[in-house]
Amino acid sequence: MALPCVRLCRRHSSAGLAVCGYSTVSRPSGPSGPQESSAPVFQYVGQHRKPTHKVFVWGFSFTGALGIPSFVVPDSGRKTPRKYQLTPYRLETEVEQISSAACGYGFTLMSSSTKDVTKVWGMGLNKDSQLGFQRTQHSRHRSYDYVLEPSPVALPLKEPQLTRVLQVSCGRAHSLVLTDREGVFSMGNNSYGQCGRPIVEDEVFSGSHMIHNVDGLGGGRVKQVVCGQDHSLFLTHTGKVYACGWGADGQTGLGHHSISPVPVEVGGDLAGVEVQQLSSYGDCSLAVSSDGRLFGWGNSEYRQLAPATEETQINSPRHLPVRGCGKLLQAACGGTQVAVLNDEGEVFVWGYGILGKGPKLTESSTPEMIPPSLFGRSHFNPSVTVRRISCGLNHFAAITDRGELFVWGKNIRGCLGIGKKDDQYFPWRVTVPGQVVDVACGVDHMVALAKSVL
Repeated sequence: MALPCVRLCRRHSSAGLAVCGYSTVSRPSGPSGPQESSAPVFQYVGQHRKPTHKVFVWGFSFTGALGIPSFVVPDSGRKTPRKYQLTPYRLETEVEQISSAACGYGFTLMSSSTKDVTKVWGMGLNKDSQLGFQRTQHSRHRSYDYVLEPSPVALPLKEPQLTRVLQVSCGRAHSLVLTDREGVFSMGNNSYGQCGRPIVEDEVFSGSHMIHNVDGLGGGRVKQVVCGQDHSLFLTHTGKVYACGWGADGQTGLGHHSISPVPVEVGGDLAGVEVQQLSSYGDCSLAVSSDGRLFGWGNSEYRQLAPATEETQINSPRHLPVRGCGKLLQAACGGTQVAVLNDEGEVFVWGYGILGKGPKLTESSTPEMIPPSLFGRSHFNPSVTVRRISCGLNHFAAITDRGELFVWGKNIRGCLGIGKKDDQYFPWRVTVPGQVVDVACGVDHMVALAKSVL
């Protein structure tokens, strides 16, 4: 594979040792009687031991999206490049805690809520500057097309040591970064206005320095940003939704099928509704209200919006009466299929593709519940529930209240992390050391954030 412009950073070594735990021998403090055991008691973890935060990656590596340089370029001529990483692989980072991650089409963004100057790191495909301007070693005017190791993304912050990054999101070739004090920043391809700024004719995105501070969001603070394939959604703290970008399938929800280069408030059935969560990865968009209702707009060629309409496209939000699903907390909308999570920790799916209920269910216009037993609920563990769902283009992920990660769907280039390339028709547990707290799904790779006390 020819990489015309690749960033290969030198791994920094730490002078300290990473201690996983310790043990001490505890002896009885009182008089020892003949009935008392003389065996030592080992304490493997300190009482005040803080959790260790870890990042795991897997899937297709040759774009650099996994952030492991030796997978792409031979290491000292001895290691053979690894095109597919079929199981979770720990990504060594010098950052104390990565709090948010997002997977785009061949690239990855990660962020920390630190007050340090560097808050966002990118890796993978960068031909549209979706990872910002990554200056090469040989020229200050050229940017790397591929970044093989997590590299800092320089945000134009006014108060870098006061502002925190809350969340990142990635689309096909653009990215969004949400901060707590300075709003939202966008970078990458803006051919359809998905970066929330005016479209410049014949603009060259490769090697671009443009990182835009998105305005036009009604002056309200944003609490969630979502990248669809070529459109963007913004959710404010007051529950309002704004959208911009490509609207040919109605995915912006602005009542037309045109391009919108600046964010506009979304109306339709969402007028007067307080939204708590948004989801999109392809050309369909979903919103969950604070009272647990579901709304959708955009592409419905695969029956994603069938609970409300038989039309193949909707350009304005419609209420989706998903009966029998209870009060909803989250929705996850991939390229052709939909999943929702209710307040009982139950998951429902519909649409087209691998839905998670076996090879015989490939299409459904009504919600189908995935049996809770497939997420680990049993007579021995009767209280297991799913607490978070996520999706890529053709697969889903679910995290239980015990920090266990389950995946199902098309296993494109080993993106499921289950140790093989076969598609997965039922939820399958991914072996990740520690408790998984968040997961990001892409087209052909994934990132999991986990914590462990060891």
